[in-house]
Parts: sequence; structure tokens; C-alpha cells
Amino acid sequence: MLRVRSLFLSKTLLALAALCAFAGSQLECGGGGGGGVGSLPVQTPVPANQPTFSHVIVVVEENHSYSDVIGNSSMPYFNGLVSRYALATQYFADAHPSLPNYLMLTTGLTETLDDNFTGMISDDNIVRELVKAGKTWKCYAESLPSPGYVGADASQYLRHHNPFTYLSDVQKNSAQQANIVPFTQFATDLANNSLPQYSFIVPNVEDDAHDGSLSQADAWLKTNIDPLITDPAFQSSGLLIITFDEGDQADLDHIGGHVATLLVGSAVKKGFQSVTFYQHQSTLRLVLASSGVDNFPGLAGVAPDMTEFFSGH
Repeated sequence: MLRVRSLFLSKTLLALAALCAFAGSQLECGGGGGGGVGSLPVQTPVPANQPTFSHVIVVVEENHSYSDVIGNSSMPYFNGLVSRYALATQYFADAHPSLPNYLMLTTGLTETLDDNFTGMISDDNIVRELVKAGKTWKCYAESLPSPGYVGADASQYLRHHNPFTYLSDVQKNSAQQANIVPFTQFATDLANNSLPQYSFIVPNVEDDAHDGSLSQADAWLKTNIDPLITDPAFQSSGLLIITFDEGDQADLDHIGGHVATLLVGSAVKKGFQSVTFYQHQSTLRLVLASSGVDNFPGLAGVAPDMTEFFSGH
């Protein structure tokens, strides 16, 4: 049962719009998977002080709440980044289970509450906006069977942790499918200074803390993400966002649970801890705005900006 206090705190206009957009066919106010969205609020403009970056990278971990992660001695690398960079202390996932949160990060809508969803989503999305703006992107998925794979689960790779496989812009376009690549490609692209403008990193089910431990996830981040952070090109003009898709299943705070979200980069305020309320739609907005895109899918159009995280803002 949802905690009454949390439910009432979450009933802002933004949350109501999210529920409306998900309910779509029942309320006749939006569209779910494959359907067009009805009347979303008018988009708020990008602030004049929004910084842009050459490379924006998102890493999504799994199924642990803020209290599981922050200050946990099993995650020394992650918590070391917290002390050096910026933490959103009041960041909440949008739903349970996993897939609607991944879709919020890419379409600005939850679209479905079913991890077994197999439909195609034609709503506006991050790929569409990036391509329209002439930007490049890749999804680096660990344990992906092959480049361009948009099929079902395979061993330690879970499809519902890879939201791009549901998008019509990807399913109907072989060139966009080719941007879904095994994670092994990430180190190559980093070494060759050929990372795209937007990267979405999907660790496998053992390394994202879904099946494996938080200690294992932390070690994976240190091994695979620290080379990015120390890379000169990233230090010059890069932004890294590490978040968790949802809190643990017992955490119903603001529906999806209280999760740790970290921003890393030379332009990020050092040691900053925000107390502003954010959800995944704000991360989607941040990714696009930081890439120089000013049109936002779904609820990202009205989500709170995250410019407070940057030096001089």
C-alpha cells in the first residue's frame, strides 16, 4: 500500500500528467506503447544558462534504494564519486517495475507497467530528437548477443533494460539499430576518441546490481567507467549521469522509490548535494538540453531543469 504522505507529495501537476499519459486509453488523455500522446503541458524553455557538452553518458544500475547505496561501504568507488562531484538527494523513480523507468528515460512516458511488454512504441523519443538535431548516439549493452540486436533476453542481457529496442525509430530503421552495440565497443570508442554525443550504458544483469551484489556493481563501475572519467576528452567537455532505474520493491516513495543519482564532469559543482525533487524525466531533459536539443519528448518538456548542478549556475 502506498504511503499516504508520499502519495500526496507526489500529486503535483507533473505527476498527474504522468498518470494521464500512462492511462491514455482509459482516460482518453494520452497514448501508451505505439499510440500518440494527447495533450501534454506546454514545454518550458531551456534556461539561458544551460551548459552543453560534447559527450553525455548515462549509466543505469538496478533495483536499489538511496539508503542501500549512499554511505554503503560496499560501494567505495560510487561514494567516492559522490564526495567529489554532485548528488541528487531527492531523486525518485517513476514506477515499478524496471521497464517504465527506462522508457521514461527515453520517451518521457512510462508507456507500460509490464516488464514483459513486447510492443513497439511510436511516441516521440530521444532517438528521434537526437537524429532530427543531427546528433549521434549509441547504446552500449553488456552481454548483447550481436550488434543491432533488438530481440528477446539472452543469458545475462535483459531486453527490458534496453529501452531503445522498443522504439519505432529503431525497430524500423536498420541504421539506428546499428547504434545498439555490445559494451565491449565502449572501450574501443573511448580509446579512438569516437564516442557519440549521447551514450546509454546497460551493464548486464550481474553487473548492474540486479542479480549481482552492490559490491560487484561498484567494482564494475570502477573498472569500466573510471577510464571514461579520467579521459582528457571527457574532462574537457563531458557529462556522466549514474542513476538507478527504481528503488527496491518495498520502496514505494513517489511510486518508484527513492534512488541515488550522481552527476560527474568538470563542469559539475564539486561536493554539491541537491535537495530539489527530480525524477527520470528530468534526466531525459538534461541529456537532450546538454546535447544542444531544445525539444523534449513527453514529460521531459515540463520536468524541472537540473542546471543547479553546474558551476556558475
